[in-house]
Amino acid sequence: MVNLVTTRTFTASLTNDREGVVRDLDSLARSGSKIWNVARWTISRIWDHTGTIPDEGPLKSYMKTQACWKDLNSQSSQAIVEELAGAFQSWFEQDDPDANPPGYRKDGDERPRSTVTFKEDGFKLDTKHQQVRLSKGKNLKDGWSDFVLCEYEPGPDVDLSDVETVQQVRIVWNGNRWELHFVCKVSIDAEDSAGEKTAGVDLGICNTAAVSVGDETLLYPGNALKEDAHYFRQEEYDTEGKNGPSTHAEWARQKKSRRQEHFLHAISTDIVEQCAARGVGTIAVGHPENIRADEDWGRHGNKRLHDWAFETLLSHIEYKAEERGIGVERVDEYELATSITCCECGMKADSNRVERGLYVCEVCGLVANSDCNAAENMRATVTPSPSQDRSNGCLAQPSVRLFDKSTGRVAPQEQV
Repeated sequence: MVNLVTTRTFTASLTNDREGVVRDLDSLARSGSKIWNVARWTISRIWDHTGTIPDEGPLKSYMKTQACWKDLNSQSSQAIVEELAGAFQSWFEQDDPDANPPGYRKDGDERPRSTVTFKEDGFKLDTKHQQVRLSKGKNLKDGWSDFVLCEYEPGPDVDLSDVETVQQVRIVWNGNRWELHFVCKVSIDAEDSAGEKTAGVDLGICNTAAVSVGDETLLYPGNALKEDAHYFRQEEYDTEGKNGPSTHAEWARQKKSRRQEHFLHAISTDIVEQCAARGVGTIAVGHPENIRADEDWGRHGNKRLHDWAFETLLSHIEYKAEERGIGVERVDEYELATSITCCECGMKADSNRVERGLYVCEVCGLVANSDCNAAENMRATVTPSPSQDRSNGCLAQPSVRLFDKSTGRVAPQEQV
């Protein structure tokens, strides 16, 4: 075993949710929305006047002169501006004419509850008594020593006294009650090595992932993810307001994000577990790093491409594999042309992909699932002699593993 320090977020329930505590948290959260809205209005003014969106630095400098800035701890106010700037950056990089820029946070005539982040000087944690003191901004304090005292109950198998460092505390309204999220540095025991075999992983949109371990291939269809994307996008579109998302549109957006995150965690966990069970010590994962900038995929294609969270899935695979002692190497898909290259003879031709999901090599006659062929090309980058431990039959007939909505886990197709 080797000692490994990594970052984790633990969720805890609020146990002293009395009127005074809830009122204070509501006040902080709605102040967070006010800071967001003032910063959003400021961006609009500058954008209209100069034709450019201000960077995070100048925006912070302006916001520090606004009265609402002191409603929260200084670092908490900065975190909200950083989130807004990041949201504008993501929107700008989409290059999608149908996408709307980040809107104002509003709930009818009131401001909704925003998540507020407390960094190093904004909280004081007492793990012995399971309490955390959260700082108020100067404007909301009733005296210099005023703060919000939250008592919490961590989830099962979580003991914050065992973590290396608690870096941040976030107050999160889950739609019904307040939660506390603790972002921590955690020390864990990771395996030295899981095995000597290698695996290749191809990430995609229709099939979320294809995995090749040489004598076996696994396919992870993305049906559940696509169904959610279609349903919640329609919910957002039908309720989008002129000045930004309505309460229902914001709910749909957040629900879609949470379901996608759970799906990606389930898929990445299963990929790593399946590799570990087969004695894999190294995984090569295709990294479509510049795919969004390479070409125009059309209106529908660009929208699907924007929803493709390949970087998130890749990072999940990396840290979960690290805990199992499995090394992960990123492979440049574009440079290797893995999708059009035959893993048997190396022939490169667009015509080899005769239809969606089917790869037939014109030279050697290999018949394979196109995603599994690409995954095997990934594996070849970390395997000296891939043909010696490869079964071509499994490339055409992969084992399908599906996300089971009833359990929230991945299982073989015949069990779902």
